[in-house]
Amino acid sequence: MGNGGLDRLALPALALGLLSSATLARVVRSSMLDVLSEDYVRTARAKGLRERGVIVRHALRNALIPAITVLGLQFGALLSGAVITETIFARKGLGRMYVESILNKDITMIQGLTLMLAFWVMITNILVDLSYAVLEPRIRYE
Repeated sequence: MGNGGLDRLALPALALGLLSSATLARVVRSSMLDVLSEDYVRTARAKGLRERGVIVRHALRNALIPAITVLGLQFGALLSGAVITETIFARKGLGRMYVESILNKDITMIQGLTLMLAFWVMITNILVDLSYAVLEPRIRYE
């Protein structure tokens, strides 16, 4: 509880990230199972490529597209979860500042924090969209 070094950050980070990591792992697994049954993966194996090369170069790259989408969507949930997590674990951060502003009825601070958090969610969504073009060269924005 409270502020301190990394030893006091482990439990809040675990509480905040556990649900998101489970969801992300499930999406990656599902995507990999779908991609591994595709024709181009069978063709790569038939050409004699090593299994690791097939998985990393061909399968994982295409399986990461849905995972990055889910990761971008979960960013907003992580920010909202930080409000509760920081309050429970007595950490100083934006989430706790948000709660204290609500309790003190500081409308200006609430508006400022909401605007800043919305800005970061928007930036994350733009980065997710741009990462599609990096992972899949056929996807281009005009």
